[in-house]
Order: sequence, then C-alpha cells, then structure tokens
Amino acid sequence: MSGHSKWHNIQAKKGKADAKRGKVFTKIGKELMVAVKNGGPNEDANSKLRDVIAKAKAANMPSDNIQRAIKKAAGELDAVNYEDIVYEGYGPSGIALIVETLTDNKNRTAGNVRHAFTKHGGNMGATGCVSFMFQRKGQIVIEKNDEMDEDEMMMMALEAGAEDFTSEDEVYVITTTPEDFGSVREALETNGIEFLEAEVKLVPDTYTAIDEATATSFQKMLDVLEDDDDVQNIYHNADFPEGWDE
Repeated sequence: MSGHSKWHNIQAKKGKADAKRGKVFTKIGKELMVAVKNGGPNEDANSKLRDVIAKAKAANMPSDNIQRAIKKAAGELDAVNYEDIVYEGYGPSGIALIVETLTDNKNRTAGNVRHAFTKHGGNMGATGCVSFMFQRKGQIVIEKNDEMDEDEMMMMALEAGAEDFTSEDEVYVITTTPEDFGSVREALETNGIEFLEAEVKLVPDTYTAIDEATATSFQKMLDVLEDDDDVQNIYHNADFPEGWDE
C-alpha cells in the first residue's frame, strides 16, 4: 500500500532517542503522570495510560520504571499541575514545525521555544499557522525480520482496523486513526509483535525536501528543542536528504 518513505528519518530519530535515553524516559514519565492524573492508575480503565505505556515499551523503558512512575503519579496527584501548550511556526527554508509541551511555567517554556526558533533561522507563528498541514494518526513501526511474512503482517494489521500499511527498507509502518490506535496496537501485541515505535502523533500531509546545509541548521534547532525538559513532542515536515548523517 502507498506511503511516503520516511524510514531514514524515523531511524535517525530513533538513534537520537537512544543516545538521550535518560531524557526520553523523563519525558515519558511526565506523560504517564498526566495520564494517571486525568484517568487514574488502572490501565484497564484508562486507554490513554495504556497508549503511553505502549510508547514507553517501544522506547525500551524498563517495566519497573513504568510501574514506579505510575505508582508515584498515583500518590502525587496534586503535586504538579502541568499545562499542555502547543507552539507552531517555521524552521529554516519554511519547514513546518509543531512543538508540544507539558509545563508548570508557561512563561519559561514560551521563552525557550521562541529562542530556539529565532536562533536557528525559524520563526514562531500564530496558533493554526501550520497545524492544518498535519493529521493526527496512530503510527506503529515494526522492524522486519526473516520470520515475518509481509503479506501476513499486512493482513493482520488491516484486519485489526489499520488504515494503511507501508513496507520500508527495514521496517513496516502501520497507520491508524487515533480512535483505532489502541485496538490495533493491542491486537498486534496479542500476536507477539514488538514495536520500534507506537504512538499517536501528527503526520504531515506533504513533505519539504531540504538540502544538507538546511538539514544541518534544522537539526541544531531540533537538538535545542529536544533538550528542553518541557518539550514532549516535535513534529515537522522536513524530508532529510537520503543518507544524511545527523
């Protein structure tokens, strides 16, 4: 089935996540806390918590860490009130960029995000300036192996309710609606499938091809944003050059 080839971008992102695993776990821990606060610590009754746990497992967060974060959140429901704030704008060469944050100090977060934009050739815009270029989708990335039959995997995903199935060089990418993400993910888990990535995210309708110079500049901007403890997710429509070493 059709789909834009994005594995080299996913792979680069995963490599960076591996290099910053401690920070990734901290960000996911914050998501777990918010999910527990909003829906309780029982994952059977809290679909959002189940989705965040799946994201944590895909990031190789140890089960002990996950359960410890849930118990901590359940015992500290009034400890911190995080506000969900989304910033939109453009990176160098007009790259569309959306930054999702969870913060207990919106003035600090706004200043840091604005600085990241302006220092690296971008500019923040008004709410809605680029979000119309993205759709919220569930995305599950599965690493290929010799024991995995592509046709069987595709049928398994589609029968579970997936919207699309794409075969990349090294992975399968399964796309779902946000509403069907949980049921598709759980159906695959029941069949023993492990994920490189499993989360509901913003997917661009079209991609902007960038050259190596722009890619280098934009990556510096992404690094600054990813290092910010308040930043949870970053979405963009940049298509990095094939083989470009981030």
